[in-house]
Amino acid sequence: MDVLDPAVSTPQPLDDARTQLRQAVGLLGYDEGMFAMLASPRREVTVSIPLRRDDGTTELLTGHRVQHNFSRGPAKGGLRYSKDVTLDEVRALAMWMTWKCALLNVPYGGAKGGVRIDPRQYSTAELERVTRRYTSEISPMIGPERDIPAPDVGTDEQTMAWMMDTYSVQHGHTVLGVTTGKPVSLGGSLGRATATSRGVVHVAGAALRSRGIEPARATAAVQGFGKVGRYAARFLDETGVRVIAVSDQYGAVASSSGLDIAALERHVDATGSVVGFGCGEEITHDDLLTSEVDLLVPAAVEGVLHGGNAHRIRAQVIVEGANGPTTPEADLVLRAADRLVVPDILANAGGVIVSYFEWVQANQAYWWSADEVELRLADRMLSAWEHVSRHAERLGVPLRTAATCLAVERVAQAHQLRGLYP
Repeated sequence: MDVLDPAVSTPQPLDDARTQLRQAVGLLGYDEGMFAMLASPRREVTVSIPLRRDDGTTELLTGHRVQHNFSRGPAKGGLRYSKDVTLDEVRALAMWMTWKCALLNVPYGGAKGGVRIDPRQYSTAELERVTRRYTSEISPMIGPERDIPAPDVGTDEQTMAWMMDTYSVQHGHTVLGVTTGKPVSLGGSLGRATATSRGVVHVAGAALRSRGIEPARATAAVQGFGKVGRYAARFLDETGVRVIAVSDQYGAVASSSGLDIAALERHVDATGSVVGFGCGEEITHDDLLTSEVDLLVPAAVEGVLHGGNAHRIRAQVIVEGANGPTTPEADLVLRAADRLVVPDILANAGGVIVSYFEWVQANQAYWWSADEVELRLADRMLSAWEHVSRHAERLGVPLRTAATCLAVERVAQAHQLRGLYP
């Protein structure tokens, strides 16, 4: 993997999230009390997770669940398994979930969970034990009317099935609505697995057109080839965008004539990485981010676009498939260079939209067709794009500032209408 510039500090997502909030609060004219309320989680818990390894040894892991806000409804947010999980990272991600839900007018607040573990180093049986113990520890905080987890980095629909089952056993009956992103056979929604990626591509098409670039004549680079990046690359390719570079945590590949995404997917399924793909040349992670393309989709982790590399970004449009991939310092540089940055709370909201659809379907015990899900998702994403774009133009501010202001205003209004108790 590439070595970060030593002059560039380690990304601090919580600082970035609070900086964005501070700017929005100032523009909206709210006082310091409102900032303090919105900057702080309403509830959080850190739990110890003892794990019996397959070889009989015992290991102690640490997990977190943060509920940032539930003024507009139950908390909602993913659960990630990563060796880099910290409480501050989970706090930041929970805050961004609050704004994302409010911006898309989904009746949720924001939450996030994380366990400090590298899932690649553990067996399926061990991961099941971790998930069930973590769920048991946080079960008083979660539920269909309280907090609804979903998959994130390092977790998947099987993780959600284990969580749902553990919670259901504790309550003596099946509770389908306690998680989203479940297998379809256990109450999951059609289209949920690819919803974030589809939402990214819907917004990317609109953003490109706003700059006078037709998607069918556009080029793109996708950073990350996991749950979001992989399908984003596939859907971009299907819409006619020429995807010329793709990366994962192990390396990156590129082809000026466009990568064969279907062949790349088969290669990744067979080898576990984009590295070694024979129909492209290997490049560095930094080369991918600074590729000369129309569209850049950072779809991996936080802080990859920062003060140390933002001046070398050549993409005209950046659509944030990941949460928090652009630091405030990078935002300033990219704005000065007239790059259009579509913020995460808008760009990658497809996942929470279809999670909401899944929750609604589970509560009603009535499931929609794939076409219904896709049409409703496209409508929500493009309506939000239009709303944020108009607001940014009216205020003369970047899309991120406009989106954050709209979201913060909705959450603050809900808080003010509910009042303080007692």
